[in-house]
Amino acid sequence: MLRREDDANFVIYEYLSDIALTLLALHLAYLGRLYLPYGVSLTPEQIRFVPALYVTVAAIWTLVAFLLNAYDARHSLRAVDQLQTLLLAVGLSAFIFAGVLYLSYRDLPRLLFVYYVIAVFALLILYRWALRLALRWAGARKLSTRRILVVGAGRVGQTVGRRIQEEAWTGLELVGYLDDDPDKIGKVFAGGKVLGSLARALDVVDEKDVDEVIFALPLRAHEALRSLVIALQEHPVRVRVVPDVLDLALFRASMDDWDGIPLIGLRDPAINGFNRLIKRIFDLVVASLSLLALWPVMLLAAIAIKLDSPGPIILKQERVGENGRLFHVYKFRSMVKDADKRLDEVLQQTEDGKIIHKRKDDPRITRVGRILRRTSIDELPQLFNVLKGEMSMVGPRPELPFIVARYESWQHKRFAVPPGITGWWQVSGRSDKPMHLHTEDDLYYINHYSPLLDLQILWRTLGVVLKGKGAF
Repeated sequence: MLRREDDANFVIYEYLSDIALTLLALHLAYLGRLYLPYGVSLTPEQIRFVPALYVTVAAIWTLVAFLLNAYDARHSLRAVDQLQTLLLAVGLSAFIFAGVLYLSYRDLPRLLFVYYVIAVFALLILYRWALRLALRWAGARKLSTRRILVVGAGRVGQTVGRRIQEEAWTGLELVGYLDDDPDKIGKVFAGGKVLGSLARALDVVDEKDVDEVIFALPLRAHEALRSLVIALQEHPVRVRVVPDVLDLALFRASMDDWDGIPLIGLRDPAINGFNRLIKRIFDLVVASLSLLALWPVMLLAAIAIKLDSPGPIILKQERVGENGRLFHVYKFRSMVKDADKRLDEVLQQTEDGKIIHKRKDDPRITRVGRILRRTSIDELPQLFNVLKGEMSMVGPRPELPFIVARYESWQHKRFAVPPGITGWWQVSGRSDKPMHLHTEDDLYYINHYSPLLDLQILWRTLGVVLKGKGAF
């Protein structure tokens, strides 16, 4: 299921729902043992039912679910696969729970345990069934879609197109095909129209608002495919290739089995799976706690900006995010109104046209703005970008589009992860470092990513902010 396989928000939602249902099942089992007419009648005082049992079942389900990759979309695309995964997860968690009870709460009624296993399985099955129906309903109405362009309308391309049509309920939408065979142009195959030749690829991606391009070309199209993949680096789309068409030695590739069709991801996120989930949870927790703690500072900053100079309090700037997708970053305004129109006054460049950095004595910065920048308070509204999932607490610098337009091909690799409020670039120089060298710091972070590195960068950021080093 291409739409959901790297959606950390969806995985978090599923996980929290499962935990809630697991706890509900345990409570229902307790009530069932008290009131159902089976076994010896017991009173609440006779059942050793302590709150720690709720913590125990939640911890066991967490361990088992992630050990079995129960939230991997490849295990839930087909109903039968989802049922098998769920049976295995419930069975293993019940086995572990039984062992824990034997070693700790041996007085707990056995019938209560049986009720719990039946209840948790029933609730999770009903929940999965209802969720699949809801997703089918949403997919049928084109909600939360992923628009896919298939390059190649041959046998393989048509097979991919049919798969997309079959899984439309997950949010997949076939935009159409591209093919160099003039006899195919304008015709419809497997529910999609051939929109033109490969030469129109970039235009079609822009015109049709394509989210993903799947190449299904024969080996003889090696050079054309290679050129298109390179050209698409500057477009906010994911690129996948049906195998046996390209030497992928130069790419960071991932392999998926999509219901029998092998796909190679050429621009998949560099942080995937469990690490991506941990990073997203970390972002949500840190951003939420930061907003709760810093809202008085943000309120005072907003009042000071309003009293200091005319213009909006919050500035929305277009930036380039993960996979090259554009988004609006939020910042407290620290410059005079219409400062963007005077950008040429402050940018410094090398002889070969590379941007070094802006001037420290930038005349566009307001009096309050200098304080906000020196203390990094101007960055605090980006916490809302983090909550929305557009940014992370730690990651590459969210770059301006006009700077990205001057990038060399290798520099686009920095968009393999979400941009961050802080990053390796900040703790190793911030604005003192030439802007074209930020990419090297970003690539270092991507190649060495770990949750521990994120913690290290956040800790070092506190020191950098307190010293005001490199901030202007």
